[in-house]
Amino acid sequence: MAKIIAVANQKGGVGKTTTAINLSSCLAVAEKKTLLIDIDPQANSTSGVGFDKANVESSIYDVLIGRKNIVDVIIPTELSYLSVAPSSISLVGAEVEMVGMMSRERILAGALAPIVGHYDYIIIDCPPSLGLLTVNALTAAQSVMIPIQCEYYALEGLGQLLHTVKLVQSNLNPGLEIEGVLLTMYDKRLNLSRQVAEEARKFFDDRVYETMINRNVRLSEAPSFGKPIILYDILSSGAENYMALTKEVMSR
Repeated sequence: MAKIIAVANQKGGVGKTTTAINLSSCLAVAEKKTLLIDIDPQANSTSGVGFDKANVESSIYDVLIGRKNIVDVIIPTELSYLSVAPSSISLVGAEVEMVGMMSRERILAGALAPIVGHYDYIIIDCPPSLGLLTVNALTAAQSVMIPIQCEYYALEGLGQLLHTVKLVQSNLNPGLEIEGVLLTMYDKRLNLSRQVAEEARKFFDDRVYETMINRNVRLSEAPSFGKPIILYDILSSGAENYMALTKEVMSR
């Protein structure tokens, strides 16, 4: 039975997609059968594992509106144990189309039900918002991973995300847990990075991962080549960080 983790934060630019891509890829390298679901209309996880988002024939959009089964849209990647359910620009209108549907918050959960036994991990890359797509991801998931960038106002808006998590727990998915809080874009030379890390640990306690994702040029470059960091530069500190994070996730 797959462990389903939604990677969510309504703030953009926090390393959410980078984390979804690289955690999925490192799990695959550890020979865990992994499915990456890109439910973000920007489709950056799709392009980040090597697919041209403009030329995707079938996407998670087709699944959400009931046009296709999820098995019909899943495609293998360059990594043997990693597959992706891609996104497309059509997903922009999905929330509007889903509004009138029965059990609209549970559409993704229902779509995943037939395949959860086929994977060890399912990682869902959520959009940078708390709309119906993110609620679907949180309803389908067992846990949520929250990336936080080590910059000004890092913790601002987190109350809103945690409130959404509580609402989902109360009304849709009582088993939903916080998988962990991941500090990203960490720079040990900056007081600010250390302060944000300290604040996050005070607030979230042991739910903050020991592993922090350091600022790393190679990690920033990798998506433009359509490769996860372990295929782009396995010797980089970014690859090292995500491999360490993956060990933590697997040990939890």
